[in-house]
Amino acid sequence: MSREDVRTVRAGRHTLEIHRPDKVLFPGDDGAKEYTKGDLVDYYRAVAPFMLAHLRGRPLMLERHPDGVEGPRFMQKNTPENYPEWITRVEVPKEGGTVLHTVCEDTATLLHLADQACLTLHRWQSRVGGIDRPDRMVFDLDPAEGADFAAVHEAAWQLAELLDELKLPSGLMTTGSRGLHVVVPVNGRHDFDEVREFAKDVADTLVARHPDRLTTAARKKDRGKRLYLDVQRNAYAQTAVAPFSVRARPGAPVATPLDWTQLDDPGLDARRWTIEDAVEQARTNPWAGVMGKGRALGPARRRLNALIPS
Repeated sequence: MSREDVRTVRAGRHTLEIHRPDKVLFPGDDGAKEYTKGDLVDYYRAVAPFMLAHLRGRPLMLERHPDGVEGPRFMQKNTPENYPEWITRVEVPKEGGTVLHTVCEDTATLLHLADQACLTLHRWQSRVGGIDRPDRMVFDLDPAEGADFAAVHEAAWQLAELLDELKLPSGLMTTGSRGLHVVVPVNGRHDFDEVREFAKDVADTLVARHPDRLTTAARKKDRGKRLYLDVQRNAYAQTAVAPFSVRARPGAPVATPLDWTQLDDPGLDARRWTIEDAVEQARTNPWAGVMGKGRALGPARRRLNALIPS
């Protein structure tokens, strides 16, 4: 590879080589803008001050597209041996063995992953040191095929109303794909089974209120035209797209946190922000005061039980 195919960048104490920065990862098809690996690196470098708080200490599953979004992808759990030694790893138990996950602690790691054509970072809901006790609970609002965003908008407000009844704070995020995520900070004292069971009961309660519009049916054929309230990301070793991650879709959309007041913006949809303007949105600090202190689920469980018909 010639030196013209390598770009050098500095991040903290580390100097990195970005290989083939002009390689197109997002072709400019059907009116979408074209973006290169260099554009991806520039975006992740700019968003790092806002994104790293959502990554530090968390095992990652990495979605890589070496030939761009139109080529094959692979999901990477184990950290390759050739990754720099300064990148943090964590060995996590799995059935029959362990997985050596990458942990992104700094900008240099984020840029190295971008150089590896890692478009999307999917994070665990727990952190190193409390790997079996999540501090995030995630509801994925997944619309039916062909449904417009109005169904997602309505479901988000319905879920927000129920979480308010339970006195649980929540953050809202576009997925950069089809729907929205609602993220609830919890205090890390409950195991995955407890958190997933609580999330399931919340979802079931909401479905009981709106059975014609919402469902928790895991099989698509059982959902019909109803929006799917997915809580499966709250299980052990499951992941959810990390805030400010780029998605492998035309135009490089970004999974972007937003304030609840932005939900009624007429221009909002799951791909509202891209690498062009997600950093500007990040600077507004849309989750200010939401993720700082996780809540215990005991009081919320009692409130929820009081809402469930005996």
